[in-house]
Amino acid sequence: METYGCQMNFSDSEIVASILFDKGYFSTEEITQADIIFINTCSIRDNAEQRVKKRLQQFRSYKKRNPALIIGLLGCMADRIKTVLLEEEQLLDVISGPDSYRDLPRLLEQVESGQPGVNTLLSMEETYADITPVRLGSNGISAFISIMRGCENYCSYCVVPSTRGRERSRETGSIIHEAQDLFSRGYREITLLGQNVNSYRWTEEEEEVNFAKLLIRIARIDSLLRIRFATSHPKDISDELLEAIAAHPNICKSIHLPVQSGSSRVLELMNRKYSREQYMERVDAIRRIIPGCAISTDIITGFCNEAEEDHRETLSLMEWIGFDYAFMFNYSERPQTLAAETLDDNIPQEVKERRLKEVIDLQQKLSYQRNSEDLHQVFEVLVEGESKRSGDQFMGRNSQNKVVVFPKKRSKPGDYVRVKIHQCTSATLLGKIID
Repeated sequence: METYGCQMNFSDSEIVASILFDKGYFSTEEITQADIIFINTCSIRDNAEQRVKKRLQQFRSYKKRNPALIIGLLGCMADRIKTVLLEEEQLLDVISGPDSYRDLPRLLEQVESGQPGVNTLLSMEETYADITPVRLGSNGISAFISIMRGCENYCSYCVVPSTRGRERSRETGSIIHEAQDLFSRGYREITLLGQNVNSYRWTEEEEEVNFAKLLIRIARIDSLLRIRFATSHPKDISDELLEAIAAHPNICKSIHLPVQSGSSRVLELMNRKYSREQYMERVDAIRRIIPGCAISTDIITGFCNEAEEDHRETLSLMEWIGFDYAFMFNYSERPQTLAAETLDDNIPQEVKERRLKEVIDLQQKLSYQRNSEDLHQVFEVLVEGESKRSGDQFMGRNSQNKVVVFPKKRSKPGDYVRVKIHQCTSATLLGKIID
């Protein structure tokens, strides 16, 4: 199974694997040996869709060599492009939307009977709360836990509400149980996932459990279990949540807070429901309540009607905040979004790309500056595995979610070690373990 897109899609792939393993299927790392190939998709960026389409075309050669091979498309792209790929391309056998993975065994049986298996219905209730995901490609140290599905923010550029449906939270007890189980099996870090984790709500025994309370409950499982989360919406990040993070050392001091634009005018066009000034106020609160907290973000350049002044406001906001790192894209119009229906995609591609380059160049400088502030500091690092560049070194991350590389020295994956930083790049901290 191949996954294209965000962390939510990776988590979904693990759910799919669990459902199929229970029916007697097993995985292989050799694609030429596969009887079924699933590709899990994301529609948020056009680039991801284009990569998926190219990959599907490559699968044609496998299908020619093995006509019995079943090829399936999962996830957000399933409903949007099913007609093209199912009828015109005549390549796919199974198409399953993000709320219909439980139906995959039936869909596969349908294919075996000679009919395509298609289910892209969205659900108001499905959270897969009772399914224990198979940890695909796991390092045995870090794992994802999905705590909610769907979104109701309706940002004008975003296709998620139409591809993943309405927002619904997962039952609190099932999340706690999964976190406890992971810890008992040696995992030492979990990342809670949701389109907007701040909106998490579950009522049990007349008590409402919000995201801050959920974090506290998970933090109390064991002090050796680190907790991360993604993603927070700026309009919903409360002081209560920030105080919960500050009060528990094992809740990581790193917040991903997508800003998208530094211009209030563009933010309004994006339907982000906050202004530049409101975003800055939330950053001030983070800095005040959680000193030393890393802040990362998402930025879109060249959105509809974005003027040069709007672009300069984004650059100035970046300078003011000094993001630790960022995911940066130029705007690509997505079908079935408010922007596609009501706004003109009127910024020339060369302008989008030039603005994106300016954003990327500035962020590289800011990331290096932020990492330089960590020189000579000592951080607790969770060892995740060997460095990609050297078998003599380990890599891990600190609470601020920064990659740290260091000589092995009497440590192993899953250990917490204290590392003193002596060098850095814009992306990595380099150090040595201290006793």
